[in-house]
Amino acid sequence: MTQQPTDDTSIPRIDAATLKRWLHDGAEIGLLDVREHGQYGEGHPFLAVSLPYSRLEIEAPRLLPRRTARLVAFDDGDGVAPRAAAALRGLGYTDVHVLQGGAPAWRAAGYTLFAGVNLPSKTFGELAEHICHTPRISATDLAERQRKGDKLVVLDGRPFTEYAKMNIPGGVCCPNGELALRIQDLVPDDDTTIVINCAGRTRSIIGAQTLINLGLPNPILALENGTQGWYLADLPLEHGSRRKFSDAMPAQALPALRARADALARQYGVDTVEAGQVRAWLADAGRTTYLCDVRTAEEYAAGTLAGAQHTPGGQLIQATDQYVGVRNARIVLLDGEGVRAPVVGSWLKQMGWDAHVLRDGVEADLPKRRSTPSGASSDAGAAAAGAASEGAAGASAPQLPAIATAALAAAQRDGAVLLDLRPGMAYRKGHIAGARWSIRPRLHTLNLPRGARVVLLAAEPAVAALAARDLAALGIAQVQANCDGVDAWRAAGLAIEASDGVPADKDCIDYLFFVHDRHDGNKAAARQYLAWETDLIHQIDEQERSIFRFPAGSAAG
Repeated sequence: MTQQPTDDTSIPRIDAATLKRWLHDGAEIGLLDVREHGQYGEGHPFLAVSLPYSRLEIEAPRLLPRRTARLVAFDDGDGVAPRAAAALRGLGYTDVHVLQGGAPAWRAAGYTLFAGVNLPSKTFGELAEHICHTPRISATDLAERQRKGDKLVVLDGRPFTEYAKMNIPGGVCCPNGELALRIQDLVPDDDTTIVINCAGRTRSIIGAQTLINLGLPNPILALENGTQGWYLADLPLEHGSRRKFSDAMPAQALPALRARADALARQYGVDTVEAGQVRAWLADAGRTTYLCDVRTAEEYAAGTLAGAQHTPGGQLIQATDQYVGVRNARIVLLDGEGVRAPVVGSWLKQMGWDAHVLRDGVEADLPKRRSTPSGASSDAGAAAAGAASEGAAGASAPQLPAIATAALAAAQRDGAVLLDLRPGMAYRKGHIAGARWSIRPRLHTLNLPRGARVVLLAAEPAVAALAARDLAALGIAQVQANCDGVDAWRAAGLAIEASDGVPADKDCIDYLFFVHDRHDGNKAAARQYLAWETDLIHQIDEQERSIFRFPAGSAAG
């Protein structure tokens, strides 16, 4: 029977007190929660970054571009962190540690495990509202003003894919990172009231305050509690809306928009750096530098700088830890017109990041990256980043032999074990009859015989390749993969079955229930989420609060 892989005892262990000290000593550190996303969301340290072991080698090169950065792997004390640390070593990371005892040891030492995701960004949003006194409007008051025909516009600060799922009636999609550039086209006069909304709170607050900070004369309000507040007030939402900002660049207005953005950047200490300086930073082996392209997915897909990841401006503020894995690293922002990057930089500076704007943006004298294929979707930037990181994963995991969908039934009859690695909720909705579900950190629990033939069913080849590498360490060498998906399996005549409750909730470690349930008609979950969000500022300690850099004299400065 298979055994759990042996830990690499050469990887140093540290205790919780040491980790807490490292998190606040001012040097670079990446605290990597290598548990799956559902586990991470149930409770993790404030500054932990989610890097699930199931995807570690895929995501690590993007999140952790400097191989000599100080890193700590964090788990449940169940042996996943040592395996993850060994995988990081295999990728060339040299300064890797493990928190001895994981989450239980952190809690036992008296430190908080925070539920939820994107904690620093969401906490910052709550503090910003408190400190800046961002004006807001309730759902019922907005609905009444719409009914009366008041002169107002509702702008949705989320990405288009989120907006299309549900939006405030009449609202127009304009992600926060685009506001500084597009607002003049969307609101051409000064007496129209502007209401910014998101799904909950953070992007409503940051979007509204962005326009206030830019000096717009309009009345500007954040919709309190976003679409969730609207739903909780028993007001109808729209679904499938297509309204969005114009893609055309406002050429005649650009000089004035640049001047306004530059003034805001100077106010918050964001400098503009030349290509030569950035070239030197990227070559510096002692400091991590991130290149962040804050433009739209379509602009990014058309071409960017080599090594730049797509970080749409609003999302970079909203979910910084999804793009930047090393605390105290340097962030260089780039755009194509000199408006969006300075505004995003003004927020990152207040969030405690060492943020800079690249002069000339994507036209700077730095190596370029070729465009991605035409017809890219609105998620083109994420896809491009994913393709690059899959290539990195491929260097450390073998290319698996594929098995055609038409051959799956015969393989099953011949005794092959079909192992479904797709998300647990996807497996519940529909999977090949007889296929077992598992996930990379749990493979050692399957008790597969050493000579077993295994077919991995996955959404991505890279995920299957990483699982196969772990299976090989467990003595399972006969492995193939199929990534065609449930529609192709059904079309080929394979029996597809659903399994409500299998895997059990406790085993769906890749799914965070309380975050997702708030959008599934569960009002209790929505209220719980909003209460969690507003309470974040009362949970952090003084060291955690001190990472933020609000203007001098503010309550949290």
